[in-house]
Amino acid sequence: MTPTPVAMSPCPSPSTPSTAASTSPAARTGSPADARPEARTAGHTAAHTGAGRAPRTGGGPLLLGVRHHGPGSARGVRAALEAARPAAVLVEGPAEADALVALAGDPDMRPPVALLAHAVDDPGRAAFWPMAEFSPEWVAIRWALDRGAAVRFVDLPAAHTLAASDPTWDDGEEAAPGDGLRIDPVAELARAAGYDDAERWWEDAVELRGDGDPTAPFEALAEAMGALREAYGHGGHPRDLVREAYMRLRLRAARKEFGDAVAVVCGAWHVPALTRKTTVAADRALLKGLPKVKTEMTWVPWTHRRLARRSGYGAGIDAPGWYGHLFAAPDRPVERWMTKVAGLLRAEDHLVSPAHVIEAVRLAETLAALRGRPLPGLDETTDAVRAVLCEGSDVPLDLVRDRLVVGDVLGEVPADAPAVPLQRDLSRRRRTLRLKPEATERVLELDLRKETDGERSRLLHRLRLLGVHWGEPAAGRAGTGTFRETWRLRWEPELHVQVAEAGVWGTTVEAAATAKARSRALGATALADITTLAEQCLLAGLGEALPVVMRALADRAALDTDVGHLAQALPALARSLRYGDVRGTDTAALAEVAAGLAERICVGLPPACAGLATEAAAAMRERIDEVHRAIGLLPGAAGPTERWAGVLRRLADRDRIPGVLRGRAARLLLDEGRIPDDEAALLMSRALSPGTPPPDAAAWIDGFVGGASGGGLLLVHDERLLGLVDGWLTSVPAEAFSDVLPLLRRTFSGYEPGVRRTLGELLARGPGAGGPPDSSAGVPGFAATLDRERADAVLPLLHIVLGTEATA
Repeated sequence: MTPTPVAMSPCPSPSTPSTAASTSPAARTGSPADARPEARTAGHTAAHTGAGRAPRTGGGPLLLGVRHHGPGSARGVRAALEAARPAAVLVEGPAEADALVALAGDPDMRPPVALLAHAVDDPGRAAFWPMAEFSPEWVAIRWALDRGAAVRFVDLPAAHTLAASDPTWDDGEEAAPGDGLRIDPVAELARAAGYDDAERWWEDAVELRGDGDPTAPFEALAEAMGALREAYGHGGHPRDLVREAYMRLRLRAARKEFGDAVAVVCGAWHVPALTRKTTVAADRALLKGLPKVKTEMTWVPWTHRRLARRSGYGAGIDAPGWYGHLFAAPDRPVERWMTKVAGLLRAEDHLVSPAHVIEAVRLAETLAALRGRPLPGLDETTDAVRAVLCEGSDVPLDLVRDRLVVGDVLGEVPADAPAVPLQRDLSRRRRTLRLKPEATERVLELDLRKETDGERSRLLHRLRLLGVHWGEPAAGRAGTGTFRETWRLRWEPELHVQVAEAGVWGTTVEAAATAKARSRALGATALADITTLAEQCLLAGLGEALPVVMRALADRAALDTDVGHLAQALPALARSLRYGDVRGTDTAALAEVAAGLAERICVGLPPACAGLATEAAAAMRERIDEVHRAIGLLPGAAGPTERWAGVLRRLADRDRIPGVLRGRAARLLLDEGRIPDDEAALLMSRALSPGTPPPDAAAWIDGFVGGASGGGLLLVHDERLLGLVDGWLTSVPAEAFSDVLPLLRRTFSGYEPGVRRTLGELLARGPGAGGPPDSSAGVPGFAATLDRERADAVLPLLHIVLGTEATA
């Protein structure tokens, strides 16, 4: 079994045979055992007999060439071991795992799991060796532990595998053009048997066998692989020669200790190499000078979804849930599978009866017979489920694929498994806060006023700061509030690598997050980065990191004279102050810096807005919106708010300011009640006067009613403003209309369909019915006097809503 390289490693992934995961199935490890198994039925139930000859070579050790993650191979291995009863079992895997093998027998160990090895000095350089319940290696390990047999891992140590980025080690891994092709052993054997589909041949020849001799495939595969090795040598995998040299050395050592009572479970491609007549000196010569790094290894939980991925962390199998079912089903696997599918569909309110199940089983068996297959496989059962249980629809079939064919199984490892100190602290905190890792996505609602929820929030924020993305913030029912948070949690196996990488910052989550926050504060160059970091520290409750962050923030803010940078930094500070109140954090220093930034923005914004180009003005409009929201959140906001209102007034009145900014300033003033409706109408009429170039007028309209500011509703309810816009638009000269149309279309296309429809109806009525009313008639959109009869008609309903009808 070869490692699954960690895709996010900052160094090149170990280019052991496992790095061919994205190529043909067998090319991933250079053996059929490493190819993607398609064990699509349980015809291998004959393996229960345990009868048959053990595949030995000249009375030597028992060599079991397998295909990784194949239920048929796993059953065959178990039957062969039970028949031979070896004193020692050698398993293809990193040699350092010998120290961890006893944990596989712990009652708390539940597959799928994986061996994780990482470089001590560079935890991001890591590799996994995943195992499922139906993996032949796992079956061999558990059999040996249950029977008291010794277990040894015989593949090349991870210390060499993780050092593969060394040029002297990588050299020659990829076959150069003309030096020979990488072969797919399974494809070669399938072609010789007359099959055009290698996976289909493997299923029919190995996984779907129905005879009573479970060891026969091992002997046949050993002979077939021997012929391929004679013809193709290493088959385009030169590194296999080094791995196999190490395996032979380990096999010799085991035979010296246990005699011939030794069984080897490895990829079938390697079996011929283990029977080669070589000398110890020759094998050691191949291993001489290999690069090496200091490594640590442990067991980590794995998931079925990770097993189903073909690259990165995956094992490259399509249907781990199906394979697990085949391995665990004692008999009648197709019938049991259809029953399981029916139960899932019924739980989702699909109408499925026992008659459906019976018919689906019959159809699967018929399809297998028509296709010349020994027994129904996943293809046949899937076709039968679609036709009968799903009535031809792929919608419920996708549910079956997701929940059953793949599945959401998450393995478990014992609490005393080796781990970096940071991982141990995280596990302890998880148990204390009752945050259980789950393979499926889970939505977690937190009320920060509760002590436990507050601690959960701080833990998740600290992990995000460390780059451990177990949870991601999500919009919840109170997305703009300060007392609630919503998180989406999903535990992925690679999080163990992220935790190992974060371990360089400290031994506890809090200490590590504090150290990393300090380091980021000292190294940050952009003001916005420091303000964002300050917000993260408050959310994570890192009080010890705040002084360093605040000093860096004050120093950077004093030196930065760009108003755009200041405007970009202020919102994060305002949010930090807001969260600080909820979390009981002292934010006095933060408030002082925020007030200084707000003051500098108010002073420098009008000059910074003058003469901006179109794109720069659009970006500044977003900054103005952010600052406007942020200033309202500052403590003692009366002073900053009044100062900010004066800045907006200057922006709205100055002709040198781009139209989009003048229009936005006028709109913000109107929304805050800083200017009356009449003055807003005056500003609009002036901006839309005949002397204003049409592009400038269109930009003013975009700033006033565009974006997500609810401008459409404003026009719906204020018919006078709508009339001004309508009157200007109808007066735009024909030669200028094509120039302003794109901007106007962009402005009005952002409105909700209902708002656009209402505006169209108002304009269709014309000035007499729905146009701008006389200014003397009162408030726009309302009658000049109160209609008491219409007002009183609302009272009965109001009493019912308020529950006061009895006292009315």
